[in-house]
Amino acid sequence: MNNSIIQQIEDQLQCSITSQQTTGGGCIAQTSIIQTNDGRNYFLKQGFEGSMFQKEANGLIELRKAKAFAVPEIILVANNFLLLEAIETGNKENSFFNTFGVAFAHLHQYTNDQFGFFEDNYIGSTPQINKASTSWMEFYFNHRLLYQYQLAEQNGYADKHVRDGFHIIEKRLPAILDGSEEKPCLLHGDLWADNYMVGPNGEPVLIDPAVYYGHREADLAMTKLFGGFSVEFYNSYFNTYPLKEGYQYRENIYLLYHVLNHLNLFGTSYRSQAIQLMNSYR
Repeated sequence: MNNSIIQQIEDQLQCSITSQQTTGGGCIAQTSIIQTNDGRNYFLKQGFEGSMFQKEANGLIELRKAKAFAVPEIILVANNFLLLEAIETGNKENSFFNTFGVAFAHLHQYTNDQFGFFEDNYIGSTPQINKASTSWMEFYFNHRLLYQYQLAEQNGYADKHVRDGFHIIEKRLPAILDGSEEKPCLLHGDLWADNYMVGPNGEPVLIDPAVYYGHREADLAMTKLFGGFSVEFYNSYFNTYPLKEGYQYRENIYLLYHVLNHLNLFGTSYRSQAIQLMNSYR
């Protein structure tokens, strides 16, 4: 932790930081638990400068509005750090994923009049464009798939197979999404196994969002990219808030956004998976 961050935290909280324990972190931020001289613990994210931490804070605020999940309280946010309440990790009971699935369904019942969000934010370290739209198909194509595809072109990852596959998607997207229309709902936006916690009472806690209002099938598809969610999670979700017919067919179109993003973030190891997802709609 640099001296500037220490000074900001101590000045604003009127305390002294007595210890810092690193907890790891992803490719963007470093994370740690800090303790103050009055015995309080906080979760600190740092290692990036710009608007990313403010965008994350705004996403957490939006998730809290739905009253479906526990969400860390924001203590302080600046352009170079985010300070959150430190949530004590509890035990994952047998009923955890049942509870999680029901809560996720309730999150998706928090709706809006338009797709998008009041500001752009990030998916990983990639900008995520959230310009409002009343058409899910237009929003998803222009601000999710096309945006990532154009990044792949700029990064030199769009070979002939990627280009051919994307042309298939561009042509077939109206047919793929036909009949799945729903009201825009609040999405976590990047829910995988590292973006939730088990709270002190065994409850699911959402962290690290990439929030926007979209189609809930996109949120559910992301949970399957790396696994880590049980059958009970999906069963309890479907029993609480059933999906429209054909959601399994549409799953690949929503996985594609995240795989293209991973292609742009991490390179060609994700190219074959992106091509397979696109070719599944031939």
